[in-house]
Amino acid sequence: MAEWALVLFIFWLLLSGFLEPLLLSFGAVSVIIVLYVLKRMDAVDEERQETGMGFQVIRYFPWLFVQIVKSSIQVTKLIWGSSEKRSPVLEKISAQDVPIKSRVLYANSITLTPGTLSVDLEDGEVTVHALQKSSIDELKKGHMQNKITGLWGKNK
Repeated sequence: MAEWALVLFIFWLLLSGFLEPLLLSFGAVSVIIVLYVLKRMDAVDEERQETGMGFQVIRYFPWLFVQIVKSSIQVTKLIWGSSEKRSPVLEKISAQDVPIKSRVLYANSITLTPGTLSVDLEDGEVTVHALQKSSIDELKKGHMQNKITGLWGKNK
């Protein structure tokens, strides 16, 4: 808990930029309140959670960045091109094979990729809106799903 207090206080200090005693005391009080709320939430939850994603993120984010750039180019061509090439579609994509704790990452990764938007994540399915049917077909091929599953393990 002490390390969280230090991290939160440093974060608050960096955001505020003030070193006056009154404002420092406000920062310390706000950190204490946040830590108290976190402690109470842990007591109610009774289930320990991992706080980090480990080194897998170092391998995932560069791959995701490349996907975002590729999709951005595709969407730019789509918007500047003929409207006939656009075929908006709303479909459900299975996320059953994605580890339960990584499904939100999967849905957010879909949303970060231009031309697609995760609308809902429920019962192991992600409802996705896409500007083009081919984007849905690409998701169904499972490259993004396989990347997440490969880095964060099989669903348990």
